[in-house]
Amino acid sequence: MIQLMLIAGLLVLEPAVRSIPGRYRVALQERVPIAGRMLESVIHQVAPVAAALPAAGERSPVEEVDINALIAVRPTAAPTDAPTPTPEPTVLTAVTETDTTTAQPTPSPTNTPIPTPTSTPTPEPLPIAHVLEGMGVVKQAFNNCGPANLTQVLNWYGSPITQEDIASYLKPNPEDRNVSPWQIADYVNQYTAGQFKASVHSGGNQELIKRLVAAGYPVVIEKGYEVNNVWYGHYLTVYGYDDTLTQYYTQDTYLGPWDGSGRPASYQEVSTYWPQFNYTFYVVYKPEQEAEVQAIIGPELLDRETMWRNAAALAQAEIDADPDNAFAWFNLGTSLTELGAMVLEGNATYYQAAVQAFDQAREIGLPPHMLWYQHKPYLAYDKVGRHQDVIDLANATLTEQGGRNVEETYWYKGNSLAALGDLYGAKEAYQSALAVNQNFYSAQISLDWINSVLSGN
Repeated sequence: MIQLMLIAGLLVLEPAVRSIPGRYRVALQERVPIAGRMLESVIHQVAPVAAALPAAGERSPVEEVDINALIAVRPTAAPTDAPTPTPEPTVLTAVTETDTTTAQPTPSPTNTPIPTPTSTPTPEPLPIAHVLEGMGVVKQAFNNCGPANLTQVLNWYGSPITQEDIASYLKPNPEDRNVSPWQIADYVNQYTAGQFKASVHSGGNQELIKRLVAAGYPVVIEKGYEVNNVWYGHYLTVYGYDDTLTQYYTQDTYLGPWDGSGRPASYQEVSTYWPQFNYTFYVVYKPEQEAEVQAIIGPELLDRETMWRNAAALAQAEIDADPDNAFAWFNLGTSLTELGAMVLEGNATYYQAAVQAFDQAREIGLPPHMLWYQHKPYLAYDKVGRHQDVIDLANATLTEQGGRNVEETYWYKGNSLAALGDLYGAKEAYQSALAVNQNFYSAQISLDWINSVLSGN
């Protein structure tokens, strides 16, 4: 009888502890550390976190793509105008996303490396050290590093905006676990139009960070982060560097310090954790500074197709050096997925190559929180018809209370449920996405579509 009662108690306890809002758990740990540790111990025993995302299931019997040939870099002319950072696709067809980016047809790839343009001026030598004065620090609210880092930068430029102002749009739900870089850039470009602009890129490098800082522009990087041996994603504002000390000067909205003195981050630390987010960064500037910022960033990052080809080539080089680098395989899959959304012909080949890379990353082992922040596996698997993989990955992410507060998870799951004919399940998933973030317009578009289908209109 006692055993039955214990079993029944655990069955009741598990959903209860899984539903405790993360901000309350963090607040308890900060205010009553002993009680916080006891609660976390109970949670980990009753609702343990998986060590990694699930490996791929049965794979499609298709011929594997030669990824090296596919990503061969080819010359691309510099654009006359800097393109707007590409957001996540937002238009849904009957079963999936519609690619919204238009690009010229991709010629057959070759193994010829991109030549160095003879007209490219030699960059000015960088100073050994440079620090932007007056960069303050903003202590983030719970899981609020996205809005907090943007606030730091805008405050530095003289804007009185607060993280609460920014979060009210980007994170209306305080439990929302992720604000993507493209969402931040969209927010700046749409809601501070005329005052500020933002540009987001992947495949950056540390010299570019230094060049932007030396020219007077703070840089926000997206990076991996470990707390108590648990991996998360994080934003970090870089406002200075020193080659002699081999370190950056940063403001960390989670770690502080809160006196504004900054937190040193070694070049090695950035080399370790920045690649886990495909060397992604964004820079904010005033409209009149756009030409200078574009010149520093350069045509290979301003042209989106060239940027993703180069990012894919970089990931492949890292895989060649270390075949067990799961993050490099993931970056390769992400870049190939982006290319698949851009090319007019042969995009199915890019998606197939992407799922090969994602399959390998999952086989090696990815952190269980990986899909809180980066969502391209969902799109790639959806595009090749592996809808069960999308659902499996989404369900694995949804086992944690934090994962249930990532709106993209529900949206992609809904797309695959719709593709498999479960329209009511898809509707529920889209509604769940909007419950997490009412401003997630992709889910609203999808919900409107599926309601019209279910109503027969």
